[in-house]
Parts: sequence; C-alpha cells; structure tokens
Amino acid sequence: MPDPSLTAWRAQFWAPVASFRDPLFPGLSHGLPLAPPSTARGLLAAATGRRSEPLAFGMASRAEGGGVDAETYHPISTDGSNPALLGRVRAVKGGATLRERPFLAHVHLTVWLPGADGDRIARALRRPRWPLRLGRSQDLVHLLEMQRTSLRPTSVATVGHALAPTGGHDVPQATVHRMAACVSTDRLTTAWSDYLWCDTPAGPHPVRDAYEDDSGQAVWLLAP
Repeated sequence: MPDPSLTAWRAQFWAPVASFRDPLFPGLSHGLPLAPPSTARGLLAAATGRRSEPLAFGMASRAEGGGVDAETYHPISTDGSNPALLGRVRAVKGGATLRERPFLAHVHLTVWLPGADGDRIARALRRPRWPLRLGRSQDLVHLLEMQRTSLRPTSVATVGHALAPTGGHDVPQATVHRMAACVSTDRLTTAWSDYLWCDTPAGPHPVRDAYEDDSGQAVWLLAP
C-alpha cells in the first residue's frame, strides 16, 4: 500500500486541439492518444517558471475526438546555405514536403498535485509565468478548475482514464503505452516508462499501490 493519506490539489485542464507525436516512430506521423507525463511536467514548469518540476503527481487524460490534418514541413539546411530562403532547403533538393499530422480534439487533462510542492504549483497556476501549452507551442490549454482533495490509500477505485504504472490494475480494456516520463532540461536525454491507460473509462476495479480522491477516482503518483 502507498503512504498514508495526503492532501492534494486537483487541477482540470481543457484544450480545444492538441497533438502528441510519438517519438518512438521517427520519420512517421504517429500520434499518442493522450498526453505523456513529460508533457504534463512541462505544463507545470511553464506555470512556475522553473526549468523542471520533478514532483510525483497523478494524471488522467482523454479526448472527445480526433482527426488528421496536413502540414507543410520546411527542412533547414545545416550548412547555412540558401540565405534567401532563411536556411530552408530548396524544393528541388528535398525541401518543403507535405505530411499528415494526427491531432486530438477537446482534450481533457486532470492532474493531482500533492504536498507542499502541490501548494506551490497551485499558486503558480493562478498566475502562470509562461503561457500554458499542451504539447506543441500553438496548442494552448485552459485551466478550468482547481479543488482541494484528499488522497487515501485504497485497494478498489474507479480507474476511469487515469494513467497507471504497469501492474497498477488488471482492467481488461487497458493498453500499455511507452511514453516519456521526463525530458532533461537540455532535451538530450529522455527517461521512458510503460503506463497503463484505458481509452474507454473503466469503473471500480481492484488497484495496487494507488490512492483514491474524494470522488472515488483512482490516482497513481508517477515519479519522474
């Protein structure tokens, strides 16, 4: 069982459109169905203005829909050539190309922020240091609500769309996603981890090493 009961903030976000490219498929337009933990950490760091936010937090994510659009990519020449094109590679030399981009629509993200660090981040979310984005720089996210809650150790709770470590539960419809847990501040190193996530909401199930909040929602605190 996890540690005794904790107090935490439950922050709920919404983004009209967001896109999370899966870096495990280089060169392909493959999107993740939810925000990875590293993206949520970047969102929190934008609020506080710090280079990173290494606290353990819980999260749940879902989208109401999605689709695919087309984007024009402009490769940049590394040798500084083509100054008239601002460094872009000419079209006749493998330059601008059209690619598909999977996106999610009406993205809902909930994070649980425990302890003193949670209090600090909750204060920052009321007056963020930097614009809050979910994923790409143009995908702004809106803070809808923040509430105080308590997290109690539990063996049965509503799993919903919560992100859990592997072994956190045995919900049949859950799938395993390998995603970035955190990214170094110089962006040269990424720590990966496997997570369980349910595309369709899962009701009450036996859970392991989990908490539940005052609504009965299962919460797993994810370490960086």
